[in-house]
Amino acid sequence: MTLIADALLIAGALGATLYCLVLARKLNKFNDLEKGVGGAVAVMSAQVDDMTRTLSQAEAAAQRSASDLEAATTRAEAAVTRLELLLASLHDLPEQPAPAPMAAPSPVNETSPPPTAFVRHRERSGV
Repeated sequence: MTLIADALLIAGALGATLYCLVLARKLNKFNDLEKGVGGAVAVMSAQVDDMTRTLSQAEAAAQRSASDLEAATTRAEAAVTRLELLLASLHDLPEQPAPAPMAAPSPVNETSPPPTAFVRHRERSGV
């Protein structure tokens, strides 16, 4: 009976050894830096670093744009103030009479010869 128990114990130990070897190989493939999850984690880590740098650059650009916009707004408000003062000062001026309308251009004399460009065009087109 002890011989059968020892044989079963050895068979169980060999089975556990084989299982551990298969599991170790699968774990090595799983953690492989080229193809497995380890590689995916390494790629994601690099992408996170890139995104962090990009986000920092975007924040800096947004801050620059905000400061430029604030400066432009300040200049616009100053210009509005000046324009309001100018308009207010225009109300104090007396009204001037409207300027006389310009004379209408003289009509073209139909007996005068046509311009030379028109004559050349008519000669080329055969009209």
